[in-house]
Amino acid sequence: MTTFFRRKDQGELSPEKEKRSAAKSSVVSALGLVTMKVVVGFSTGSLGILAEAAHSGLDLVAAAVTYFAVKEASKPADREHRYGHGKVENLSALFETLLLLLTCVWIGYESIHRLMSGKVEVTVTIWSFIVMGISIVVDISRSRMLHRVARKHNSQALEADALHFSTDIWSSAVVILGLGCVALSDIIPNSNFLHYADAVAALLVAGIVVHVSWQLGVRTIAALLDAAPSGLYDKVIVAAITVPGVINCHRVRIRSSGAQVFIDMHVLMDGNLSFREAHALTKAVEKVIRVVEPGADVTVHPEPK
Repeated sequence: MTTFFRRKDQGELSPEKEKRSAAKSSVVSALGLVTMKVVVGFSTGSLGILAEAAHSGLDLVAAAVTYFAVKEASKPADREHRYGHGKVENLSALFETLLLLLTCVWIGYESIHRLMSGKVEVTVTIWSFIVMGISIVVDISRSRMLHRVARKHNSQALEADALHFSTDIWSSAVVILGLGCVALSDIIPNSNFLHYADAVAALLVAGIVVHVSWQLGVRTIAALLDAAPSGLYDKVIVAAITVPGVINCHRVRIRSSGAQVFIDMHVLMDGNLSFREAHALTKAVEKVIRVVEPGADVTVHPEPK
C-alpha cells in the first residue's frame, strides 16, 4: 500500500501533518475497498460481501470524519476554547461508534431475514475471494499505520480508526469462511445447509462490530466526561510528593482533550519560603509530572503550611 509519509531523508512531518496524512490514506483505502466490494457483492449476490461493503461504506464516512476531526483538533486554543479543540477527536470517535451500531442493525436484519425465508442465492466466484483477500491485505496495512501514528501522537481519533479497521480483518476472514462453505455445498452431496453459511457469516460480522462498538463507545464517553486516564491520578500524586519540599498534594484534577492532557493540582509547602523559592518548587513539581505524562499541560498552585 502506498504511504503518504515522507522518508526520513526528506525530513520528518510535523505531528499535525503526519496525523492528517494517516487519516487521508485511510480515506483513499476505504474508497477503493467500497468500490470493489459493491461490484463483487451485487454480481455474486453474496450477503456477506454486501455486508462488508456496507461496513466499508461506513468506514469511508468514519475515515472522512476522522480526517476532519484531526484537522480541526490541531487548531490552537482561542478565546472560546481555552483548552483547545482536542475534543473534536473524541466526538469523531463517538460518531464512529454510532455508525458501527447502525451497520450491526442492517447486517443483523438482512441475515435473519435470509435465514428465516430460506431464500439464499449466492454465486461464489474467484472474484469473491480475491476482493476479500485484497480487503484483508489493505486493512492490515492501514490499521498498522494508523495505530503507529495514533500511539506516536496520542490521537484518540486515529486510534479509533485503527481499532475499527483491525476488526475488518477478522470480519473479512469470517466472510471468506462463509463463501468457502457455500462453494463446498455445490461439491459435497446433501450439503445444501452450507448455503446458509454466508448469512451466518454476516451475523458473525455483526457480532464482531457490536463488540468493537462497545469498547470504542466506553472509551469515547469516558473521554467526553473528562475521566482521567487509567492509573494516571495515582502516578501524578506519587511523583509530586517525591519532590523535596512538597509536604503533600491535593485537589488533583486531570482531563484530556484529544491528544492533550491537562493536570491541575495544589501542593502544600513551607510557608516561610520566599516567592522565588516557592515558584522554583512548583516548576520542579511540573517537571516530574511531565516525566510521568510527557507533553502534559500542568498547573501547580502552591499553598503555605
